Amino acid sequence: MTQAVVDIHAKKQAIVAAIDVVKFLGSGAGRVEALKGVSLALAGGELTLLMGPSGSGKTTLLSILGCILAPTQGIVRIRGGSTQGLGAEDLAKLRREHIGFIFQSYHLFPTLTALENVRLVFDVRGERSRRAQIEAKDALLRVGLAHKTKSYPVELSGGEQQRVAIARAIAGQASAILADEPTAALDSENGHAIMTILAGIAKDPSRAVLVVSHDPRILPFADRVVRIEDGRIVGEERKDAGGYKKSEVELAFHAHRKR
Repeated sequence: MTQAVVDIHAKKQAIVAAIDVVKFLGSGAGRVEALKGVSLALAGGELTLLMGPSGSGKTTLLSILGCILAPTQGIVRIRGGSTQGLGAEDLAKLRREHIGFIFQSYHLFPTLTALENVRLVFDVRGERSRRAQIEAKDALLRVGLAHKTKSYPVELSGGEQQRVAIARAIAGQASAILADEPTAALDSENGHAIMTILAGIAKDPSRAVLVVSHDPRILPFADRVVRIEDGRIVGEERKDAGGYKKSEVELAFHAHRKR
C-alpha cells in the first residue's frame, strides 16, 4: 500500500525517491535491518519532515536518499534516473550536482572563511570562475550573512554557522536539500530562524527539502510530516487549511495493524 502512495507523489515530479528500500547495517551477530522496505518520494516545492525516535532509521534513510549509503535492496531515483549499479565516482557526481547536505554539527572548515566554505561547492566541481564567487556571495545574502563573508567559523555563533552550512547547501542549485537535525544544537530563536530559511527554500518548485528531526517545534514549518518507527514508514500527514490530515499511508498502516 505504501508503494501506491509513493506512485501518487511521483506524479508530482518527485525529485528524489526511495522505492522498497531495505538496508542492513553491521555484520555477523551485530547485523541489523535498519530499513524494512521503505518507500518515500520528495516532490519539489515542499518541505517534508521525517520524524521518529532514535534508532528508527531516519538518518539511514536520509543517507540513502543522498547517495551516501547504498541500499541493500530496492531502488533510489534522482531526477528520475536510478542509482542502481552506479560506481563511487558516478554517485559522487550525483551528490555534487543534485544534493545539498545540512548537518547538526555544521561541518565547516575552521581555516576557511564563511565565503570560502560556501565556495567549496563550486571548487569540488572544478568551477572557479567569477560567477561562482558571485553565486557564493548571493547564497550568504539569502541566509542573512552578507556582512560575514570574511568571518571564520570560530567568529560566528552556532546559528550563524548553521546559516553558512545552509548557504553552502543551496549555492550549487541542488535539487534536494537534506537536513539532519539542523536545529538540535541551537536555541529556540536560532532554530526558528533556520527553519524559516529552509521553509523559504522549499517554496521553489524545482527543489525538495527534507528535514530529519524529533523536535516537535519544527512541525509548523512542514508541508508534510512522515513518521518512521523501527525501519518502517508508519504514518504520513499533509497540511491544509485545517492543519494536518492523515494520508493513505497512515490509514493503510493502521488498517493493517487491526487485522
